[in-house]
Amino acid sequence: MHDMPLPERSALKLAVIGTGYVGLVSGACLAEAGHHVICVDQVPAKIEKLRAGLIPIYEPGLDEVVHRNAAAGRLGFTTNIAEAVSGADIVMIAVGTPTRKLDGNADLQYVFAASRDIARALSHPAVIVTKSTVPAGTGMEIKRIIARENPTLDFDIASNPEFLREGNALSDFMKPDRIVVGTETERARAMMEALYRPFTAQGFELISTDIVSAELIKYAANTFLATKVSFINEMADICEKVGGNISDISRGMGSDKRIGRAFLQPGPGYGGSCFPKDTLAMVHIGEKALSPATIVEAVIAVNRARPHRMVAKVVAAAGGDVRGKTVALLGLTFKPETDDVRDSVAVLVAEQLAGQGALVRAYDPQGMDHARELLGEAVDYAPSMDAALDRADLCVLATEWREFAERPLADYKRLLRTPMIVDFRNVFVPAEVAKAGLGYLSIGRAGVPAPELLPA
Repeated sequence: MHDMPLPERSALKLAVIGTGYVGLVSGACLAEAGHHVICVDQVPAKIEKLRAGLIPIYEPGLDEVVHRNAAAGRLGFTTNIAEAVSGADIVMIAVGTPTRKLDGNADLQYVFAASRDIARALSHPAVIVTKSTVPAGTGMEIKRIIARENPTLDFDIASNPEFLREGNALSDFMKPDRIVVGTETERARAMMEALYRPFTAQGFELISTDIVSAELIKYAANTFLATKVSFINEMADICEKVGGNISDISRGMGSDKRIGRAFLQPGPGYGGSCFPKDTLAMVHIGEKALSPATIVEAVIAVNRARPHRMVAKVVAAAGGDVRGKTVALLGLTFKPETDDVRDSVAVLVAEQLAGQGALVRAYDPQGMDHARELLGEAVDYAPSMDAALDRADLCVLATEWREFAERPLADYKRLLRTPMIVDFRNVFVPAEVAKAGLGYLSIGRAGVPAPELLPA
C-alpha cells in the first residue's frame, strides 16, 4: 500500500455522497469548519436547486450556512461523482437507509450502490467514511465491494455515525456531545482526527473505536432514547388508570442524575426518520446474531399502540363518536422545527379519524406539503391556525409548535364551536385551561370536562 500522508494544510477536501438531511447538514457544517466540500446527488433537479440557493429541507439556520459557505467557495454541488471525488482526502457516504418492509432491516441498496460508484470513480488514496446509519458489519461489506470493483485502489474505510436531531441539527453538529469515529488503520484514524480537529480544538470529545463498535453506538443510543419514550408513555397510561400526574413523575424521575430529564415527556409516541427504523434494525441485528433484543421489541410494541390510544382519546372527547364532527388537527410533523412527517403519529391519527367519519381540518407551519403526499384528500388543509380552529367541534394539539403553545387560550375558546382541546403534548396547564372555560384531555393527567358537555 502507498502512503497516504496527511495534507500539510489544515483544510481537507471532502466529497459527500447524498444531499438528503444527513448529507446536506454534514457537508454544510464541515464547510463551516473550514474544509472544502463537494456534495453529490444523482437527482439533477436537487442539485440545480441547491446551486440556486434553494434548500430542499426545512432546518432552522441551514440556509444561512449553505449560502455563506457556497459564496466562500468552500461548498459546492454536482451530479458528477468523478468530479466530486477528484482529489478528495475523504469520501463520505450519506445516503438513505430506509426500513425494508420484508424484514424490518435497514435497506442498504443505496449505500452499496454509492460504494460501487465511488470505487469506479476514485483513482487515488482516500478514506471512505460511512455517515449513514448502517447495521454492524456494513463497513466490512463496503470494503469488500470497493476492493472487488477496483482491486488496485489504495483506500481505508471508517464509520462516523451522525447524531443529529431534526430542528437542532446545526447545533448538534457544531457543538456535539461527542464525535464517534470507527477505524481499522492508523492512517484512517489520523485522517479522521484531522477532519474533526476544528472541533476537538474547542474541547469536544472524539471517541475512537473499531468500525463495528461505531456502527452499534448509533443504534444503541437511539434505541435507548426510544426506550425512555415508551417507558414514560406506559407510566402515563398507568397514571390515567390509577391517578397521579405524569408531569410530576417525569420531574421526579428526571431529577435523578442517573436518569436525566431528556426524553421523559409523555406524548403520542416517537416518529420521524430515525427512531422507528433504528429500533426495527436493532431487533433485526439481534435476531441475525441469535441474541434477541427483547427490550427493544417491547419498546416497538408500546409505540405501535400509541396512535390507537390517541384516537381513542379523541373519540372519547367527542362524546364517543366522531362521525360528522369537525376536528381541528394542529400539527402534522412528528416534532416542531422540521417539515418531516415520516412515521408521524399526527398523520396516522388524521388518517384513522377520517376513516371513522370525522371531518379533519389540519394545519402545520411546515409539514403541509409532505403530509398531503401521504394523506391525499382524506383531510382538509387549512391555510392558518385560525382557519383550522374556526367552528371546529374539538381541537387536537398533535405537535407542540410554538405558534400553538403561545396562542392565548381565550382564542381557542372564541374560535371553537365546542370548547374542547385534546393535547397530545401536555402543552397547557390543566388549571389554566379550566379557568379559560375549555374542556381538556392531555396525557397522564386529570382531564377537564368541556363546560358545554357537563350535565345540566
